[in-house]
Amino acid sequence: MAELTARWHRALAEIPEAQWHALVAAESLPFYSWSWLVGLERSGSVAPRQGWQPCHLGLWRGEQLIAVAPLYLKGHSYGEFVFDQSFAQLAAQLGQRYYPKLLGMSPVSPVLGYRFFIAPDEDAAALTELMLQLIDDFCREHQIFSCNFLYVDPAWQPLAEAAGCATWLNQQSLWSNQGYGDFAAYLQSFNANQRRNIKRERKAVQAAGLQVTPVVGEAISPALMRRMHRFYEQHCARWGPWGSKYLTEAFFDHAAAELRRHLVLFSAHRGDPEQPVAMSLCVHSATDLWGRYWGSDEEIENLHFEVCYYAPIEWAIGRGIQRFDPGAGGSHKRRRGFMARPHASLHRWYHPRFEAIVRRWLPEANAEQLEQIEAINAELPFTARPPALIDAAA
Repeated sequence: MAELTARWHRALAEIPEAQWHALVAAESLPFYSWSWLVGLERSGSVAPRQGWQPCHLGLWRGEQLIAVAPLYLKGHSYGEFVFDQSFAQLAAQLGQRYYPKLLGMSPVSPVLGYRFFIAPDEDAAALTELMLQLIDDFCREHQIFSCNFLYVDPAWQPLAEAAGCATWLNQQSLWSNQGYGDFAAYLQSFNANQRRNIKRERKAVQAAGLQVTPVVGEAISPALMRRMHRFYEQHCARWGPWGSKYLTEAFFDHAAAELRRHLVLFSAHRGDPEQPVAMSLCVHSATDLWGRYWGSDEEIENLHFEVCYYAPIEWAIGRGIQRFDPGAGGSHKRRRGFMARPHASLHRWYHPRFEAIVRRWLPEANAEQLEQIEAINAELPFTARPPALIDAAA
């Protein structure tokens, strides 16, 4: 360990792309690719004025990067989708300043997979413990109240827990491919009533004269991505101060130029897919699909379900995609085939009384979360027992 040097990087561009990707499997997890994260920073979507200060920890052996933790100093809790406002309230009651906090995640993307990315020939447990010690020292030196790792990779979670991180369970949605031959075969997994409902919802979109076309990879034009950004802006604006508009047009331009191989747009149109009435943006790898953003110029019944759920599921089945994470929130996802699953966030607090209170509360809170997930899945409208979730590690 003596020959290692720790460096804190205020921009991801300080780390060479090739060295980053030697540690991060970008093809399997696009949200942690160098280009994705650099695009967020360079576009101004993730920046100090937006409450996100990049603060990445790298371990170097000479000029060789051997481990890295993507980290951000946060001045608020927006764009995380793990809601810790009750923690902030408790800190205030104890007379403590909750912000800034140190955060590990892919910004504004509630996507499972956060970890310290460590070279495969290194001791992952030892380096995880070392990096957590460095983070503790950094937080105490700068009077930072907490460090929080969200949407943690289940394979890395035990290493961080062994080094003292506290685990808080939340839930999100997941669709799993059970080897369906087509969408009709998928429909057979539902009870008769829900099959009729889904067919009716899809027919409502057809009755409006719309068809939905997937636009993938190199077929995605810069103009279509700019149109997607306008849909995104319009949708966020509908919710006023709760609209959660985080991404700039410059990030969409960057995505059109650098990230198209991971993107699929579902264009709802009356003729030309380049002239959509509505559209959703998804991100994919060879095995996974993630729903991210959508918007529409017209209020059409069930259009959201078609472009955000049904058309992506149909495309995923055709591509042999194993899992589809449609994004955070929305109990309406359950009746359309998305099961609830737990996901873990890991936490370190630097105020003894606060930590003692929360650690006493966590076991009961986590048990209640698991009970709620079990109850949700027991009520899903499938013909028999709900399908088994396909583990990303499988």
